[in-house]
Amino acid sequence: MIPSVSGEFVARMEDVLDVYAEPEDPKRPKVCFDECPHQVVEEVRQPLPAKPGQPRRVDYEYRRKGTCNLFMMLEPDRGWRHVEVTDRRTMVDFAQQMKALVDVHFPDAELIRVVIDNLNTHDLGSLYEAFPPAEARRIARKLEFHFTPKHGSWLNAAEVELAALTKQCLRRRIPDVESVRREVGAWEGQRNDEGIRVHWCFSSSDARTKLARLYPVKTA
Repeated sequence: MIPSVSGEFVARMEDVLDVYAEPEDPKRPKVCFDECPHQVVEEVRQPLPAKPGQPRRVDYEYRRKGTCNLFMMLEPDRGWRHVEVTDRRTMVDFAQQMKALVDVHFPDAELIRVVIDNLNTHDLGSLYEAFPPAEARRIARKLEFHFTPKHGSWLNAAEVELAALTKQCLRRRIPDVESVRREVGAWEGQRNDEGIRVHWCFSSSDARTKLARLYPVKTA
């Protein structure tokens, strides 16, 4: 349920949908970016292994071992994703991820179109918090942000991929951050080897028909 809708909401929605609709272009890749915290949990008692006719049994008690952060990068057209596990998600951490997009993951791109939400660290100004001005500007010139509308996180395909990561890999007790990194790396490698893509089918035309109630001015 979207509590309030304005022209800004539909403008940002259509902008993101138009990015998804554009054909794949290696020189102008589209990358969905999102992040979420993950709680690190250790078992207090060793789980009992499964036996014939009896599932694996886990004690209800556990020990909290802190949290970490998951940065998700997803190129839906190519079926590529990368998850960086970090201790925090500050402006500097975000800036480091943008530098990696430009210099490590897409060094040959002329421009990287990034679909991203409105978290306060998601700003080109974060680059200037992390790097000298010339370096910050160099990275910024290679990035084009497309912001999802507020209350419109469903428009970011990286959020869908984070949900898959949680369901397939992280919905269990993992005792330390290094183990989280190993497990996430194995999951990422398998998904990339299989080339699992996101086939986004919802367009601006669909939105104007199916979500017509969201538009401040109705189409004729």
